[in-house]
Amino acid sequence: MASAPVTLGPMQGRALIGAGALLALANFMVVLDTTIANVSVPSISGALAVSPSQGTWVITSYSVAEAITVPLTGWLAMRFGTVRVFCVAMAGFALFSFLCGIAPSLGVLVAFRVAQGVCGGPMIPLSQALLLRVFPPEKAGMAIGLWAMTTVVAPVAGPILGGMISDNFHWSWIFFINVPVAVTCAFFSWRTFRSRETPVARRPVDYIGLSLLVLFVGAMQIMLDKGKELDWFGSPVIVVLALIAVVGFIAFLIWELTAEDPIVNLRIFRHRGFAVGAVTLSLTFGAYFASIILIPLWLQTSMGYTATWAGYATAGGFLAIIMSPVAAQLVGKVDPRILTSGGIIWFAMVTFWRADFTTSIDFWHIFLPAVVLGIGVPFFFVPTTRIALGAVEPQETAAAAGLSNFMRTTAAAFAASISTTYWDTSTSNARDNLAGALNNAQAQIDALVAQGLTAGQALAQLDAMVQMQAVMLATDRVFMVTGFMFLLTGFFIWLAPRPRVMTDTPAH
Repeated sequence: MASAPVTLGPMQGRALIGAGALLALANFMVVLDTTIANVSVPSISGALAVSPSQGTWVITSYSVAEAITVPLTGWLAMRFGTVRVFCVAMAGFALFSFLCGIAPSLGVLVAFRVAQGVCGGPMIPLSQALLLRVFPPEKAGMAIGLWAMTTVVAPVAGPILGGMISDNFHWSWIFFINVPVAVTCAFFSWRTFRSRETPVARRPVDYIGLSLLVLFVGAMQIMLDKGKELDWFGSPVIVVLALIAVVGFIAFLIWELTAEDPIVNLRIFRHRGFAVGAVTLSLTFGAYFASIILIPLWLQTSMGYTATWAGYATAGGFLAIIMSPVAAQLVGKVDPRILTSGGIIWFAMVTFWRADFTTSIDFWHIFLPAVVLGIGVPFFFVPTTRIALGAVEPQETAAAAGLSNFMRTTAAAFAASISTTYWDTSTSNARDNLAGALNNAQAQIDALVAQGLTAGQALAQLDAMVQMQAVMLATDRVFMVTGFMFLLTGFFIWLAPRPRVMTDTPAH
């Protein structure tokens, strides 16, 4: 039996500003945690006396748990209420962040990271759904822009903050900093939104669907995170994980599409606007995320940057903050497909610019494209999300937000694995080609020896030069491929119908 519907209208004035800040901060904190531990793995591994490869489970465990719970958001909101789920998840996030910080061993830390991911997953789509609920319909674009800005900036800020903490404090502070933020957000969110709770319905638990979801998402995420380390399909472990993921996914699709009360509402894909918008969002964010991963790797492994300075070099997204209100205003006046296509093609142009990087490039010429890229971010995120969520029924908003965010995070995981593997392979190929094309290497070694180096030092210097150039060529090649991916998705969005005007969109 469902509860009575909520009749309160959108917020106005200071209440709206406060609500928007709370939800944006909560989303920023959760998305930040997907990358903040990346540069801290060596510190965590050393402190807990485990190998760096074992330490990566700190990242994997969070990603798997979050990926599983994100698509469950619609069911959780329908069963327990959007506000209640959001506030309880935030309180749980605070608790398990604290427990991660005091974990005495890797096993305990991984267990608490799983719990942290379970709590963090629903907060991402629910923050989006609640923003759309409390903002007036004419300001829906602004709400999406606010959410998109935190979603884009947080993954970039994560490595910077993680590097600064690891370099100057104990690794546990990457978890402790969440606690006061999450507690504050949970307390004020409950006070702000509890009168706007959505209707709930006593729905049965789809245990088979849930089990299949856990099975295929868990296998897929572990395969993606460990594939490079285990030499991909040269490892029987990866082959088995891939088979489990594929078979589990097919079984999940069949079951959820035929179940009377599925735990994940896949029928939302009947809306062409949602399907095209979600796919466009996923593919574009995947290509964008590949560069977020690649640039710090290139700078640290080949260009001599520290983790902190590599983070600074990619942190040019502040123009997204300035341009978000502009994009939000235009969404209500211009066909969102034009804005999406333009924003993605802007991404492509910046990426092709980066594909011309050389080993002599300085910090500012690496930083400048990141700044320019920030201009296009809201013109992609805001209208694309509007196209996707504007196509569904009001009661499907939370489920649609959960599904689109699941596709986005999954695409990011695929992009990270595929791009780094392709980068390594391209580096090896470029190194072989450069070594084979090196004319009269002995003469160059003799010239270096004449400058005072030993023969061994001269050979090492020549080898380092070849390796540096090979990495640069591979990096430019990845940028070129992602640039063409952007162009493809920039035209794909036109398969969506022009979205209708969004009205009040209750998140239930």
